[in-house]
Amino acid sequence: MRKISTLRWLAGGLRLGAAAIQLACAVPLMAQPEVGPSPQTPADDPVVTMFPHAQTTRWWVSGQDNIITQWHPSFNAKYSGTNSFKTHPELATSNISTLFTGVQLSGTTEIFMHIEMADGGGLSDALGMGGFTDLDVVRNPTLGATPYIARGMIRQIIPLSTETVEAERGPWYLATKVPVRRLELRFGKMGVNDFFDINDAGTDSHLQFMNWTVDNNGAFDYAADTRGYTIGVLAEYHERNWAFRFEEALMPKVANGIDLQWNLRRARAENYELELHPQIGGRRKTTLRLLTFVNHANMGAYRDAIANYQEGKTSRPEITTHPLRTTVKYGFGVNLEQLLTRNARVFSRFGWNEGQHESYAYTEVDQTAQVGGDFYGERWKRKLDKAGLVVVTNAIKKDHQEYLRLGGLGFLLGDGGLSYGRENILEGYYNVHVWRGIFAALDLQHVTNPGYNRDRGPVVAPSVRFHLEF
Repeated sequence: MRKISTLRWLAGGLRLGAAAIQLACAVPLMAQPEVGPSPQTPADDPVVTMFPHAQTTRWWVSGQDNIITQWHPSFNAKYSGTNSFKTHPELATSNISTLFTGVQLSGTTEIFMHIEMADGGGLSDALGMGGFTDLDVVRNPTLGATPYIARGMIRQIIPLSTETVEAERGPWYLATKVPVRRLELRFGKMGVNDFFDINDAGTDSHLQFMNWTVDNNGAFDYAADTRGYTIGVLAEYHERNWAFRFEEALMPKVANGIDLQWNLRRARAENYELELHPQIGGRRKTTLRLLTFVNHANMGAYRDAIANYQEGKTSRPEITTHPLRTTVKYGFGVNLEQLLTRNARVFSRFGWNEGQHESYAYTEVDQTAQVGGDFYGERWKRKLDKAGLVVVTNAIKKDHQEYLRLGGLGFLLGDGGLSYGRENILEGYYNVHVWRGIFAALDLQHVTNPGYNRDRGPVVAPSVRFHLEF
């Protein structure tokens, strides 16, 4: 684990905030349109950033700094392997800082550039669990803390109606009004999970839950490099009560790799999502998202790796030992949110993929289900504080199980053996609004059968998070 200079990050954040004040107030805005994600705080809440963001300029400049420190005590294990979660006590800190910039060229055209720095590491180098405990961890610690372009994209809105609705402004969306019926196009570098499988209660590791398989659907092996980004073309069609989106995106050349494959005949990913807003809760907001994905890449098959090992061709099952080829992995997801009261909501996800081909881009999960909820602290006069609780259960298919039992290694898992059991996770947090853009949180996770192995664990991982919003 690399050491972090917290003061260095905070100083950088303060410089970022000063720039935000100067630039956000600079140029008057020309036009309108845009739609953003729904607000996550009650409408009458005060400003929750260090500096206010103008709604009448062409420019957007903001920033975040997110520091998560996690620890776990020792736990029992009958054996450990190359990719096991370590049994001895560990302490690890991750840190991600992001500078968000954007400019509205016209009422329908916007450009975004997000610069990121990732430092620190995760417990056990983020190995040994399908549902790892810190979503902010970059899974390749050799990449270092050099700044990189996280997102660089163009957004084009094509109006299909004259009626407009108000939209929230933010780092992904600049216009304050958008046509009710419209087509939106995006091109460039982005995260597939920036737009697919979004959940207002369980998507943001900076203010909500921290586990990989809570903030994202674990079975959604979405196209991404090691840092979580790809190059893609996204199209969204919006109506008043529903939307449909499609993205064609690049896959990495190897599992969990940093380099993307530009030859679409060899690798690519198609992602589809239908978003519905049914009127089943009266005025209480309901959102249902139905997701499917198809990945084409140079993926190995667990059954082939097992056969090669049993025939004596390899010393252990090796998922990467196969000729260059293109295989297909597909799956689907269901994502539901329901607002119960002004300050409380529940959510759930279910995900499944075919599980015969190797986990390639996100994590080693073939099936997942979760249910949880969150609520604001208005009743105890802390209306910007928030608490959340969720239960997740993850699974892998039989071929994947046998591969690990015989000593095979995935890019995250490999204990040298396996006594299979579902990986079950319980996570709870309390997020405190300290002042303006300063937040602090306590989080606790309990993981039964880490890495789907009944011979190891359970693991308890408490966390402390410090978040700055500029």
